[in-house]
Amino acid sequence: MAEYALTATSTEAPAGTFYDRIAGLYDLTFKVNGYGRSLDQYFRDHPPPIFPRARILDAGCGTGLLTLALLRNVSVPVTIAALDLSGSSVAKAKKAVTEVHDVSQKVSFTQGNVLSLPFADASFDLIVTSGMLEYLPLEAGLDELARVIAPQGHLLNLPIRPSLASTVLGLMFRFKAHPPAEVDEKTRRHFRVVNHYRFPPLQAIGWTKTAVLAQKF
Repeated sequence: MAEYALTATSTEAPAGTFYDRIAGLYDLTFKVNGYGRSLDQYFRDHPPPIFPRARILDAGCGTGLLTLALLRNVSVPVTIAALDLSGSSVAKAKKAVTEVHDVSQKVSFTQGNVLSLPFADASFDLIVTSGMLEYLPLEAGLDELARVIAPQGHLLNLPIRPSLASTVLGLMFRFKAHPPAEVDEKTRRHFRVVNHYRFPPLQAIGWTKTAVLAQKF
């Protein structure tokens, strides 16, 4: 069986928030919409910049969709920290990962705020985030992510692009998609954009998201 460092650390985020209340719906939505398969295909076609013993943060992990995709597609030993504001989501992510028995990665789980990450400067070699910055002031969120990425480290951001589908999801989950030009401009304050990928339109994830890989200066 895989060895995990499965810990959950509470912060000031109150229980019973909107994100806690929708954790079940969020989890169900992403189990049936094909996002996981799209992520697997993306990682096969575009291997993330990961090396042995790399330190990875899944910022805004939700119920574990992106963490699980990483575990399925990373073949070298790494450590992964998964963080979300919602305690219920963190618990669901932890449960989902503990059911995976064919990986050797170490994963820790933390309840925390991306605008005030409980990590030291330059703690991570790669941060992955999907649909999280849409809940935050974009510049402040990117500033904090950049703070904890090591020099020459990478950010893989899967921003939600404005569309009819993202508008519907926004009404369901109370987020607002940032204009792509603004995402690009504010990303380039700290990073060099390496690749901007558009998912195929027939993939479920292609209706709402793109993938931006950027390297910290």
